[in-house]
Amino acid sequence: MKRIFLFILTNVLVVAVLGVVASLLGVNRYLASSGLNLGALLGFALIMGFGGAIISLLISKPMAKWSSGVQVIAQPRNADEAWILETVRKLSEKAGIAMPEVGIFEGEPNAFATGAFKNSALVAVSTGLLQGMTREEIEAVIGHEIAHVANGDMVTMTLIQGVMNTFVVFLSRVIGYAVDSFLRKGDERSSGPGIGYMISTLVLDIVLGFAAAIVVAWFSRQREFRADAGSARLLGRKQPMINALARLGGMTPGELPKSVAAMGIAGGIGQLFSTHPPIEERIAALQNAQV
Repeated sequence: MKRIFLFILTNVLVVAVLGVVASLLGVNRYLASSGLNLGALLGFALIMGFGGAIISLLISKPMAKWSSGVQVIAQPRNADEAWILETVRKLSEKAGIAMPEVGIFEGEPNAFATGAFKNSALVAVSTGLLQGMTREEIEAVIGHEIAHVANGDMVTMTLIQGVMNTFVVFLSRVIGYAVDSFLRKGDERSSGPGIGYMISTLVLDIVLGFAAAIVVAWFSRQREFRADAGSARLLGRKQPMINALARLGGMTPGELPKSVAAMGIAGGIGQLFSTHPPIEERIAALQNAQV
């Protein structure tokens, strides 16, 4: 409930700040006199910015199961599945969260956690991870995913994505309207948005969207450091997580669907857009962390 309240409060504050800044700069009066209702635009940006992010969060678990081919372990069929279930149960109990659903999916080494609420999450590991790591290392990876759930990272990242989306929608349309008004200055016969608005908004949606993705990826990388340290705390020592990261550094991680990539144990492309820090940085941070 606290995270949901924070989610709503942050969004309301973002919209309020945008409104105050626009009023102080005189943008509100200018655009209103030019035919653009800034209040309606803020509401539109709010709906567009958070609507998709919230819907994605709410359907994240079923979508992850479908897109990754996760087989949920309802009843363990062998000793390995029984061990995985018991490991998740033990670590989730230590983390103070309800037992998540547990699943396995075919693929190269990786794992992820997802779900709209920390007490109804899903933790899934790949067959490649199970085959390529020791049990201690697998336990550390599971601890990392449990830490994501306990930290509320799914909701946090949705909040951040929603905030950035709101800024993108609002700014692209304000700037697009200003550009269109400038291009059509003196043309009294025209009404409604013109080609300048449409092109400017489309280009700005893309450009600002890339800028927003860089910000979201930065926050995701910080959550990874925190989840690594969380795993070390759950296991009572750093070395298993350090060993798991070192082992992962020598593997080719499997790709995850975009909806759960930020909650995986590895992933991301490029330094600016990567949802995960380099393995070397994660190991160094964990070695220096107070656990």
